[in-house]
Amino acid sequence: MASQSQKKTPRAGFAALIGRPNVGKSTLLNALTGEKIAIVSPKPQTTRNRILGVVTRPEGQVAFLDTPGIHQAKGELNRYMVEAALSAAEEVDLVLFLIEPPQGETLDVTPGNRSILERLEKVGKPTFLVINKIDSIPKSKLLPLIALYGQEFPFAEVVPISAREKDGVDHLFQVVLGHLPEGEPLFAEDMLTDQQERVLVAEYIREQVLRHCRQEIPYSTAVLVDVFDESEREPRPGTPPGQLGGLIRIAASIYVERDSQKAILIGKQGQMLKLIGTDARKSVQRLLGAHVYLDLRVRVEARWSERAAGLRKLGYE
Repeated sequence: MASQSQKKTPRAGFAALIGRPNVGKSTLLNALTGEKIAIVSPKPQTTRNRILGVVTRPEGQVAFLDTPGIHQAKGELNRYMVEAALSAAEEVDLVLFLIEPPQGETLDVTPGNRSILERLEKVGKPTFLVINKIDSIPKSKLLPLIALYGQEFPFAEVVPISAREKDGVDHLFQVVLGHLPEGEPLFAEDMLTDQQERVLVAEYIREQVLRHCRQEIPYSTAVLVDVFDESEREPRPGTPPGQLGGLIRIAASIYVERDSQKAILIGKQGQMLKLIGTDARKSVQRLLGAHVYLDLRVRVEARWSERAAGLRKLGYE
C-alpha cells in the first residue's frame, strides 16, 4: 500500500487589497469571506477605513485588508483615506492590486493606476495584478491588457476574476496562500473580522445613505452609534432556531456638514430618513440575529471632513 503523503505545513499571512475607487475591492472581500463585512455601493469612495476579513481553511489562513480607493487627495478626509490605503501596503506580506478593464476600445494604463504602481514599487512588496469584472469585457481583450500592465510592473502573479460572480475567487485565495510564509494561523479559526458590531451597524446605516441620497450628500456623511443596548438581546425560551429572537435598541446619529444637507437627508415629512432607517434596520437585523429598534437622528457638524478635529470626533483617526 502506498504511504500517505506528508501533511503540508499550513501557511498564514496578510494581503492588502489596493486600487482605485470602485474597482470592486469590498465586493471581493465579501466574496472571499462569504459574509458582508464591507458595505458596497456603485458610488466611489465608499470604503473609508481599512477593514480586516479573515479566511481560514485547512490549508492555511489569509487576513485580507480592504482599503479605501486611492484617488487625488483633496481635503482632510481624502488624505486620511489615501494614507490608510498606502500604509496598509507597507504592513502586509502581499499586495493585490485591483484594476477593472477599460470600457472603451482603447487599452491603456490610466494615470491613476500608473501613480499607484509607482508607489507600490517604492513599497517593494510582492504584488499580484487582479483584473476584476472580467465578465464585462470580451475575453479577446484580456491577454493584451495583461501584457500592457506587465510592461509597467513586475507582478508576481496575474489573476483575472469577477468578484460579483465569484468567478476565480477560490483560485485567487489558493494563489495568495501559496505566496505566504509557512506558519500557524494568526487569528482564531472562528474570527471573521476585527470590526465591532457597532462599527458595522454604523456602516450599514451609511450604506443606505449612499443608496438613497443624491450625489452631494453621501460624501459629507458620517455615522456614529450613540446607544447600543443589548439588555434584551437574549431570545425568549422556545424561539425556533433560525428565527430572530430578543431585541437590541440602537440610537445613531448621521452627521452632515450643512443645514441644507440635513433637510435633504430628512426629506419631506421625514420620509427620506424613514426609508433609510427601514432598509438599514433590515440589514442590521440580519447581522445581529435579533429584532432591532433603530432610532436615527441627523446632526450638523460644519466642515467636519475638512478638519482634523472633525475627523477625530467622527471616528476617523
